[in-house]
Amino acid sequence: MPILNGDTSKQVSEIFSKEMAGNVSLMLFFDASEEKCPACNATIELVREVSAIDSRISLTLYDISKNQKEARFLGIDKVPALVIGGKKIYNMVYFGIPAGYEFSSLLEDIVDASKGATRLSARSKEKLKSVSKPVDIKVFVTPTCPYCPKAVRIAHQFAMENDKIRSSMIDAQEYMGLSRQYEVMGVPRIVINDSIALEGAQAEEVFLEHVLKASQN
Repeated sequence: MPILNGDTSKQVSEIFSKEMAGNVSLMLFFDASEEKCPACNATIELVREVSAIDSRISLTLYDISKNQKEARFLGIDKVPALVIGGKKIYNMVYFGIPAGYEFSSLLEDIVDASKGATRLSARSKEKLKSVSKPVDIKVFVTPTCPYCPKAVRIAHQFAMENDKIRSSMIDAQEYMGLSRQYEVMGVPRIVINDSIALEGAQAEEVFLEHVLKASQN
């Protein structure tokens, strides 16, 4: 049974038709065992439906048990995991199904990847050029959180602007072990370099200052 209904597919098609500028590649890592990855089948179906909407979107599926080389190259250690590429592969990952409110994040990421450009302010883009050390951003979310997409989108755009930055959306309910490890009591919870933790959807400027601070330590 399709995940996207006819109206949603039409709306997505219109967005892609108006806003996409080039090709986009989606790389989805999964585990064939439903016991090991309960969310994998639904994620595969969703991404297949999205990729089928526009011919400029290509989808490659990787069984993580059989494609360990690719997983290591892209830093994938859990599934489901979705990586997005345009003219290059970006360090932004979805760990968990990008459904619910996070579906909008996925669509906007696809559009940005097709353009090879973000929607960040000119100031943010200039400041991000100074990041010369690795920065890891984890954004814990739930699909029902209306404030989470803002945090995910800013984090992913930071990663698009500078290859030293890696940002991941993590479904807090799908990865309960990680949620406990990072003391996720509410979402969005943003963890930068495992040392800085922020609660709530931060303004772009505030988020940026914490990333810059982390890059200097």
